[in-house]
Amino acid sequence: MKVILPVAGTGSRLRPFTLTRPKCLLSIAGQTLIEHICDSFASLDVTGKILVAGYLSNCIEQFVKEKNWQNTKIVLQENPQGLGEAISLCMSSVSDDEPLLIILGDTLFEADLSFLATAETNVLLTRKVEDPRRFGVAVTDASGKVTKLVEKPQEFVSDEALVGIYYIKDVAALRASLNYLIENNIRTRNEYQLTDALQKMVADGYVFKTSPLAAWLDCGTPETLLETNGTVLAKSTKTSAPEFPNTTIIQPCYFGEGVEIKDSVIGPNVTVDAGVKIASSKISDSLVGAGSVVENSDIKLTAIGENAVVRNMKGRGFIGDYTIVEQ
Repeated sequence: MKVILPVAGTGSRLRPFTLTRPKCLLSIAGQTLIEHICDSFASLDVTGKILVAGYLSNCIEQFVKEKNWQNTKIVLQENPQGLGEAISLCMSSVSDDEPLLIILGDTLFEADLSFLATAETNVLLTRKVEDPRRFGVAVTDASGKVTKLVEKPQEFVSDEALVGIYYIKDVAALRASLNYLIENNIRTRNEYQLTDALQKMVADGYVFKTSPLAAWLDCGTPETLLETNGTVLAKSTKTSAPEFPNTTIIQPCYFGEGVEIKDSVIGPNVTVDAGVKIASSKISDSLVGAGSVVENSDIKLTAIGENAVVRNMKGRGFIGDYTIVEQ
């Protein structure tokens, strides 16, 4: 099985943190988002990964090199024109006789994907949502077979939203559908949509089933990133509780290598990345990026980027890399 991970987006709603790195490389609970996603398919027999990069692609190239990820290819989407185009750029690197798993590389989820190893049809993971107009949705019959796919329907047809996880057994048909869209310049909202390519496969008689997702963890804004950090920490086996001088740790928390803390109260739901120094502070429900310094502060619901300095701060905020905040 090959896995395609589209990670070309700019993550504009997560600024200032995505000004210096792509969204998929933001860290929560001790790992980047892309590493959490890769953990989700660790049980499957994956022969290679393809990352579709665009915005700050050099960061992704450096990350793959540093992690020494084997059998990993980076494909550039220099002028993004939709998810359909992103997948089409990868098709020369996949074969028709090997299944394909596509996972959007910037959203976390809870799902056991091991069942895909024996799946006999194409599978779309879905989640029921209150407002389907924001998503591609699947219309299914009583047996769970997909009868229609619609991209961001303005009139209600289904509340079963596509969550960005697609298992494709009929790879040749997907290839043909994507080529058809691009050759005929068929766009929805001025982009080549993967949903439209999959709908063509449905119309051509290829069988799709849906599978419900256990949980969908939003990482789209700093606020929801903090919420997801707490959710992941609560279920993580990577949480840690080292001893620091005159410091109370309220779990769950994660501490990276080389962290120094004294005279503080940390937690719950706090990720402290490598090399951080904290003194005389209270921190809860927050993220503190690698190399940052926090002193004499009482903060909660706060995200701090890398190599920032925060002194005498009380309350909450979103503080970018290399920023100095003194109150």
